[in-house]
Amino acid sequence: MVKRQVFFSFHYDNDSWRAAQVKNMGKVSESSTFSANDWEEVKEKSDSKIEQWIDEQMAMRSCLIVLIGKKTANRKWINYEIKKAYQLDKGIVGIYINNLKNASAEQDSEGSNPFDYLTLSEDPLSKYVKCFKSNHSTSQYVYSDIEDNIQNLIEYGIEHKPQFHIQLGSVYCLQ
Repeated sequence: MVKRQVFFSFHYDNDSWRAAQVKNMGKVSESSTFSANDWEEVKEKSDSKIEQWIDEQMAMRSCLIVLIGKKTANRKWINYEIKKAYQLDKGIVGIYINNLKNASAEQDSEGSNPFDYLTLSEDPLSKYVKCFKSNHSTSQYVYSDIEDNIQNLIEYGIEHKPQFHIQLGSVYCLQ
């Protein structure tokens, strides 16, 4: 199976360790977005510079993967990345990562679905976006479950993106 270039969206402060585990599974292209150094540098800039960086990175990717942790939902930049992926006609999927251990070997509680906070023709985006949640609760089994399923999930997101084009306007944030 082809390793796709993807854009990872996640809450940096809370989930960067978990996100690195997913990227380092070797199931996506090495050129996929995930550079702590890049984000540290870009987050110090203006909103327009952050948007420009996201736009440039997203344009090169085939799919957005929202890595869902405890604090992911309804964050400014995650919402922006989801809307940008929609505008660019990218595949969009979610993966719950809260049960992966962080650098302190701690798991987290499950967060809200970030696609519940955005609407498409008055429906929550979660109606259209597939999210993967492992049936396991042990970190090593969750890791294996994500590793076994991530490529198929990416392909699903790419193949099913036309569902978004049901005479729809834009994606809107719920206030």
